[in-house]
Amino acid sequence: MTGADRLGIERTRLENQRLGTENWRLWGPYLSERAWGTVREDYSPDGEAWDYLSHDQARSRAFRWSEDGLGGVSDDRQHLCFALALWNGRDPILKERVFGLTGAQGNRGEDVKEYYFYLDATPTHSLLRYLYKYPHSAFPYSALLQENARRTRNDPPFNLLNTGVFDENRYFDVEVAYAKAAPYEIHIRIIAANRGPEAAELHLLPTLWFRNTWAWGDGIDSSDKPAIRAVDAPSGAAWVVAATHPELGKYWLYGRRDADLLFTDNETNAERLWGEPNAVPYVKDAFHCRVIDGAVEAVNPAGGGAKFASWSRLAVSPGESAELDLVLSAKAMASPFERSSMVFSSRQAEADEFYRDLFPAANDEDHRIARQALAGMIWSKQFFHYDVERWLKGDLIPPPAARRHGRNAQWKHLKAADVISMPDAWEYPWFAAWDLAFHCGALALVDVDFAKDQIELMLCERYLHPNGQIPAYEWNFGDVNPPVHALAALKAFRAERVQRGRGDHDFLQRAFHKLLLNYAWWINRKDAEGANIFEGGFLGLDNISVFDRSKPLPSGYRLKQADATGWVAMFALHMTVIALELTQNDPDYEDIAIQTYEQFLSICEALSGHATDRPSLWDAEAGFFKDLITAPDGSWRHIDVYSMVGLIPLFATEVVDRRLLSRAPRFRNRLRTRKGGLFRGHYVCACPEWENDRGEHLLSVVDHTMLQPMLSRLLDEEQFLSPFGVRSVSKIHATHRDLGVIPGVGMAMIEYVPGESNSALFGGNSNWRGPIWLPVNYMLIQAVEKFHRFLGNEFMFAVPCLGGEKLTLNGIANLIADRVASIYRRGAGCVVPAMQTQQPFRDDPHWRDLLLFYEYFHAETGQGLGASHQTGWTGLIANLVSRHYRKDIPAFWSSQQIREAAE
Repeated sequence: MTGADRLGIERTRLENQRLGTENWRLWGPYLSERAWGTVREDYSPDGEAWDYLSHDQARSRAFRWSEDGLGGVSDDRQHLCFALALWNGRDPILKERVFGLTGAQGNRGEDVKEYYFYLDATPTHSLLRYLYKYPHSAFPYSALLQENARRTRNDPPFNLLNTGVFDENRYFDVEVAYAKAAPYEIHIRIIAANRGPEAAELHLLPTLWFRNTWAWGDGIDSSDKPAIRAVDAPSGAAWVVAATHPELGKYWLYGRRDADLLFTDNETNAERLWGEPNAVPYVKDAFHCRVIDGAVEAVNPAGGGAKFASWSRLAVSPGESAELDLVLSAKAMASPFERSSMVFSSRQAEADEFYRDLFPAANDEDHRIARQALAGMIWSKQFFHYDVERWLKGDLIPPPAARRHGRNAQWKHLKAADVISMPDAWEYPWFAAWDLAFHCGALALVDVDFAKDQIELMLCERYLHPNGQIPAYEWNFGDVNPPVHALAALKAFRAERVQRGRGDHDFLQRAFHKLLLNYAWWINRKDAEGANIFEGGFLGLDNISVFDRSKPLPSGYRLKQADATGWVAMFALHMTVIALELTQNDPDYEDIAIQTYEQFLSICEALSGHATDRPSLWDAEAGFFKDLITAPDGSWRHIDVYSMVGLIPLFATEVVDRRLLSRAPRFRNRLRTRKGGLFRGHYVCACPEWENDRGEHLLSVVDHTMLQPMLSRLLDEEQFLSPFGVRSVSKIHATHRDLGVIPGVGMAMIEYVPGESNSALFGGNSNWRGPIWLPVNYMLIQAVEKFHRFLGNEFMFAVPCLGGEKLTLNGIANLIADRVASIYRRGAGCVVPAMQTQQPFRDDPHWRDLLLFYEYFHAETGQGLGASHQTGWTGLIANLVSRHYRKDIPAFWSSQQIREAAE
């Protein structure tokens, strides 16, 4: 039996990637759906990035930092890009990129107003499939703009389906599939199917172009400028072009069907935009001018340029399809299409095998959900290029003076040119650090090496601030996201141990050393009074509080955050467990395990109110953690909000087994001296001396006196538990809204809002005041599972939503997980809750199996909300689906098997 037979062909490719014998990551879905409106392309004086380079300008303006396109791919430095362009004979512009609203144009800036789907993907990108739905009629740009501008926050968004352009199925399904014969040889198939009742015209323009880096003035002279030129076609090809780049080398693009070959340069059309003379005769939007305006002179008649398209005019009969085949290769090919059919069928079979092995017990529906979710994760890998110092100085475009002291001015060291897992490729074609940590949990299912690389990328010297802060996100690297990267590192380590039989201690050690810098930043920067109660601002939870937590309070007032303190407690605990893992190979790490464990106990002491002269974030009467505000005179008051903020301390939970303690005798002794969580004379956490029958210890902020009242609220359908998971704000705030006067804040109100935000607080483009969010639900499920692993089946809890029926904690974890997974499972009336408001997703055979993975979900209906392609952390649905098939843990399993199954 060969290695490929044992691993499966796709896993063999992953192994070769890991060993460095083949670079399957060289080409991938790294081309964004949107490069316009990003911070990097913003050279405005006011920092309004969405308005500076608009969708209307994007077709005519050469981008500086990255490119975009429809269903496209690029190399991992985005030198050379390939994507699809379309025209239906009626649109006012060539369809080269998807359209959406800016914040000023509609009530929800994250709305992309098109329908496209990531059908399939393998982690090596050996197979990628993308579907775009293109109307026969003129795209209703004006109608979408005008109607959304008219609507208020209390109205639903006006989407493309609402315009009627898909009525009577008058549209094309355009699928682009990529199948690699080798890391440098990509077979491309474009299939356009007419779903309508009449024949319809379609212009297909597969486009190949170089990103404009020569304008940066980095020493590339005219002789080195990348160029694409037509060359003689070999047998079986109608045409071929050669694309030559000084760094990437030479690539050939072969076409099987006769077409008009169009050439231009990837340069800005200054004449159209600003009425100024163009620097070159052939500019970026030449293909639009040639195809739509009939301007023959717009393209280079001699051939050659940095941008190329093959133009095919098709008349497609109703119910019929048209097909284009192409091959992109770094080697010249004598018969480029000879193997195409075999390559596509083989890669599809290998992808089927890969996912069948990944989810062997899943039913067809759950398999489809998980596979599409992971396809979205893979398609959301994006090339991210941002040299902050260069951007601040303005390179070719002189910046406004305010830029030197404005956005990201303290991050001059950040120099990025990397493939990164993004929340999505349209609304968020830039990384968000805490999102990325959760992405790694889903990505580790299919490519643990890529997940590890992503964690180390955020911790490398090009990203991590010299002071130890992890950059938050492009709009403000200095903002504060929750410290979840130790969690991500630990999960990747454990995932690899399950998959390969051993964990990568070298990776864990490298990550740990950098995490110590970030840990010190949190301890020293976000604990203003040295009281082990932390601040952090909005912490990624946008509008969850009664006020914007990123803004300062009046002088002398301080906000003490239950979520910030809970996150740091979790951070300390994960650092402890990582140090114990490293102690297995190096006993010197035991000292750090003891140090971070003592810090964890200090935070527990502060959270539970046992610290001398310090208020408690635990409201014993309410049985819940709450933020509090302290006044200049030392008085304080809880903010009486029941939200995810008060559940986050539950995340700080770990089970430590005999293996981890076997080489840490001094740490083991600390557990004995901290019997029952004893610290400075008080019992501050669930941290007992005694072991369960597997020799495990429970380390947790939440002890037995806290767990039961928290579970009572968590599992009450009139409070936190919805039909689709755990709400981010308790339903009691549907009626209990007025919180009275809060010192330093004034009159305060919190409202349960299960769907879209009804206020502009923190931009108003996302809502944490009630909807279901995948990452925190996932963390809650994991925490409850860990309690079950330690307490076992003997611990039963009367569940309010089940009329007091008692369940084990594992049963409770199953209950929550299955409710969250039901967002994407067909329910009553065969409706998928996430897609329910859009009729074709119910029963149309060309829509019903297609899924959009939203940013968050309506707590009462399950309807998807926010960014419609943010698979990102919503990709964790794949983990929950997988979990469903191993939720019944056999009683005879060892502690190691139980731990590995849960992690």
